[in-house]
Amino acid sequence: MAKLLSCVLGPRLYRVYRDRGPARRSRDGDEAAEGAQDGSWASVIWSISYYTSPLAMFYLYRKGYLTLSKVVPFSHYAGTMLLLLAGVACLRGIGRWTNPQYIQFITILEDSHRIGTPEVKKKLASYNFDFRSWPVDFRWDEASSRWVSDSRGVSLLRPEPKHRSAANGFLHAIKKLPCQIASYVVAHTFGRRMLYPGSVYLLQKAVMPMLLQGQARLVEEYNGKRTKLLACDGNEIDAMFVDRRESSEPHGKKLVICCEGNAGFYEVGCLPTPLDAGYSVLGWNHPGFAGSTGVPLPQNEANAMDVVMQYAIHRLGFLPEDIVVYAWSIGGFTATWAAMSYPDISALVLDASFDDLVPLALKVMPESCRGLVTRTVRQYLNLNNGEQLWLSVLQDIMSNRGNDLLLKLLQHRYPRVMAEEGARVVREWLEASSAVEEASVYSAYEVDQDWCLSVLSSYQAEHGGALPLERDDMTPEGRRQLALFLARKHLRNFEATHCTPLPHSAFRLPWHL
Repeated sequence: MAKLLSCVLGPRLYRVYRDRGPARRSRDGDEAAEGAQDGSWASVIWSISYYTSPLAMFYLYRKGYLTLSKVVPFSHYAGTMLLLLAGVACLRGIGRWTNPQYIQFITILEDSHRIGTPEVKKKLASYNFDFRSWPVDFRWDEASSRWVSDSRGVSLLRPEPKHRSAANGFLHAIKKLPCQIASYVVAHTFGRRMLYPGSVYLLQKAVMPMLLQGQARLVEEYNGKRTKLLACDGNEIDAMFVDRRESSEPHGKKLVICCEGNAGFYEVGCLPTPLDAGYSVLGWNHPGFAGSTGVPLPQNEANAMDVVMQYAIHRLGFLPEDIVVYAWSIGGFTATWAAMSYPDISALVLDASFDDLVPLALKVMPESCRGLVTRTVRQYLNLNNGEQLWLSVLQDIMSNRGNDLLLKLLQHRYPRVMAEEGARVVREWLEASSAVEEASVYSAYEVDQDWCLSVLSSYQAEHGGALPLERDDMTPEGRRQLALFLARKHLRNFEATHCTPLPHSAFRLPWHL
C-alpha cells in the first residue's frame, strides 16, 4: 500500500537515460518527445484560469451568477470535478504501480532522499523527472567562510537614499505612497514578466520538448551532471555541469559559468558556445525558469549566482582564477555581480549585454510613463551592470548599450587616458559601421602598439598593476593612441542579431598584459 501511495503521489518520469546512446522513454513520460501534452494540460488550463480569473469574476458578477442560489449548485459541480480528478490520479498511480521501470525509479528516488549516498545519486542521475522532487545536492551555507549580510540575501549595490529631516521624510513618504504602490504592482505583475519572459509558465510549457532534448544531449553526449542548489533565500536552482578536466581538451581545466538571457535556459541557451570550444561548463537557470524555483528579481538573481559560485569553488573544486563567467544579454547582471563579489576570477565575457536597464525600458514604454518606469526599475528591477562592472575589474551602432558599458569600464579603469581626447576617439571608433571603418579609424591615429604596451608594462612594474591607472605625463596624442589600443583589447565586435548565439570560434578569453 505504501508503494502504491508513492506511485500516486510520485513525480512524472520523463526519460530514462542510456550511457552515450539514445534515450528511451518511460511509459509514464511521453513528454520527452511530445511536448508534455497529455496530463500536463491540466496545469496549463489552471495557469490560464489563474490569469483570467479577475475578468471571469467580473463577468459572472455582471451576469448575476454570484448570488447564493447559484453559487451553491456550482460548488456541488466543483466537488464532483475534484472527485473525478482524484479518480484519474488513482488510476495513474495504479498504472505506475504495474510498471517495473517506475517502481525501480521511485525506489531509487526514496533512497536518495533517505540516505543520499553518491552511489544512489549516481543511479538517480539516469532518470529525468519533475525537478521539484530532485534532492538538494549543495546548500549555500556549506562553505563556512561565507555569510549573508541581511535577511534578503547577498549584498547588492543600491541607490543612495536622500537625507531628509524626520518630519519631511515622513511627509514625503506619505506623499509618495501611491507612487510606491503603483511601482510595486507594476514590477511584480507584468513588469518582471516583460523583463524575464522565460519565467512565464505558458512559454515554458511551449519549449518543454526542447528543454528535455537539451538535457538529454548534455547528459548522454557530454556526461553532464544535473544538480539542485539551494540558495540563501530558499530558492532551488537547476544547474548542469560538464567536466572536461580529465579530457584531452586544452581548455578543459578552465570552468566557464554561463549566465543566460531573459528567455534563455542552459538547455538551449549560450552554454553550447564554451562547450563546443572545449571548456568545462556550468550552466544554471534563473529563478522561476524550468526547474529553478522563485521569481527572477535582482536580489534572487544575485543569491542564485552566489550559490552557483560557491558550488563551483567548494564542491567542484575549481579555483577562482580558473573560473570564467560568460553572460548573454540580461545575464550580464549576475555576471558583473559575480565579478564584483569574486574579484579573483580569471575572466568576464559579456555578449550583447548592456550597462543600465533604465534607458532600455524607457525606449519601449510611452513617454507619459517615464517617471513610473524609472522609479519602478530603480527600486525593484535595478539591473545596474555598469556600476557593478566599475567595482569588478572589467542598429545605429551607438544605440548599442554594450558600447556604453565599454566606455564606463575604460573611464573607471583609465580615467586619465579617457579624458576628453581619449573618450572622443573611442566614440569615433565605436561609431564605425564596419570592420573596414574600424581599421581606418585605428590607422588614422597611427596607434603604436609597441609604445602602448611599453607604457602599460612600465606602469605595471612600478605599481603592481593597481587600477585605476593614474598618469599625468601623457600628451593628447598619447592618450588618443592608448585609448584606442585599450578599447580594441577590451571589445570584440561580432556582427549578428541580438538573439544569435555566439559561435564557439568567436569565444575568446579577455586580453591580459
